Amino acid sequence: MTEFVKIPLFPLGVVLLPGMHMPLHIFEERYKQMISECLAQERPFGIVLFDGGSIRSVGCMARITKVLKRYDDGRMDIMTRGGKRFVIREMLQDRSYMEARVFFFDDALEDAPVRELEQAVNAALKLIESSPDIDRFPSALGETVDPKSLAFAIAAMEGFTPAERQGILEMTSPLERLEKCVQALSRIVARNRLTLEIRQLISGNGHPTKSILRELEDQSKG
Repeated sequence: MTEFVKIPLFPLGVVLLPGMHMPLHIFEERYKQMISECLAQERPFGIVLFDGGSIRSVGCMARITKVLKRYDDGRMDIMTRGGKRFVIREMLQDRSYMEARVFFFDDALEDAPVRELEQAVNAALKLIESSPDIDRFPSALGETVDPKSLAFAIAAMEGFTPAERQGILEMTSPLERLEKCVQALSRIVARNRLTLEIRQLISGNGHPTKSILRELEDQSKG
């Protein structure tokens, strides 16, 4: 039988993933109240993607790991970390801030051979981390050993869109999630390599080669 739990809900234009660290600036009165209550009760809250038109039904729990700064007017800068994933069953409007009745979910059991895929992903990560013109991966990435954590850590890097992260958040197959991350990584690698080449050409007053122009055209189509 599915167990439903009531949680505070924070709709945002970003996607939090399990294990992912995310700083937040809390400024609205209703969310200042919500975060104050969560701090007092040592309670997590849910973050769910709001795209400006609708709220997604799948989100991720956020635990406050540190209050970075408190302002005189009650605003706060906090650091959070992603926890369990949930599905919204019912939205509640009993408080000044939003709440929801949710149930938690995890990956489905599968006997897929993921070792080869993990090796391929790690090779791609080393390639990207050695690139001089790309943001570093989360420090927790080096501690990940299982396919689930590895995929979430990859998707937490700069370059993944909210839509891509949302899709990865909703997947319950570790193998499928890793495959999607590899596909996204290949696009990010290509995009950053082209960006670096173009910057070098501009700084040297050069002209893009036909191969670069062809790749740019392919990127725009993809």
